[in-house]
Amino acid sequence: MTQPYPLVAALLAALSAVPVVAACGGKPKQEPIIATPPPVEDNGEPDAPPPEDEDGVEIVSTRGKIDPDAVTRAIQPHAAALEACYADNVGRRRWLGGGIELRWDVAADGAMAQVRLIRSDLGAWTIEKCVLDIARQLSFGKPKGGKAHVSAPVEFSAGSGALAWSEDQAVRAVGGKFKELGECAKTAATAEPTNVTVTIYVGTRGKVQSVGFASPNGFDDAWADCAQGRALAWALTDPRGKVAKLSFVYNPAASESDDEGDL
Repeated sequence: MTQPYPLVAALLAALSAVPVVAACGGKPKQEPIIATPPPVEDNGEPDAPPPEDEDGVEIVSTRGKIDPDAVTRAIQPHAAALEACYADNVGRRRWLGGGIELRWDVAADGAMAQVRLIRSDLGAWTIEKCVLDIARQLSFGKPKGGKAHVSAPVEFSAGSGALAWSEDQAVRAVGGKFKELGECAKTAATAEPTNVTVTIYVGTRGKVQSVGFASPNGFDDAWADCAQGRALAWALTDPRGKVAKLSFVYNPAASESDDEGDL
């Protein structure tokens, strides 16, 4: 039998469900939280592992359940395309690598309510957006017992040679430039996202080489397109012959990702 592509095999092996958690109220904006790679943004959900079937794949929430075979059938036709998202866009940036985590919110009638990139330290919106576009095409069918959530962490190449900056270095490098990202909500005519992990690679003369985004609350693609353009124009601290990697959380706020009314 033909083996699935490595990335898709990882997807299928790691699929798990997360319970529904009531949303918290909004809070005033705060300064960005600087984090050294890899960034981890906790979405407030318990870490108890779901039960597994004989193939190691189980998708279940506190309400509904999705047949693992339905997930397999949905993903496999897109195997080559998912692999190509990374292979076709990494180019000479062999230092570019990391992990992402996708989350599908499936309504009780089987409709895909939302697909989010809830975690990522990949630092490449072009690749992240490509994966999201494919993930949005999937359909897992109607859950048994009500709405369900499906999440899948995916590891790309670990990269090589990227220098992880310390928190102090990251703070000095970014300075107040993060405020420019706030202008993208107006430019893209969309709501300003919260809890966005921004991962950046910096190269010669402090030029930003690549930038990526993730948020447990989700964000509009148009905002990320604009934010990518803003960040790529930044000149940060020169890593002096190296490629440096840094992360910060833009617009931190109480998580609103798990409102029962979303599905």
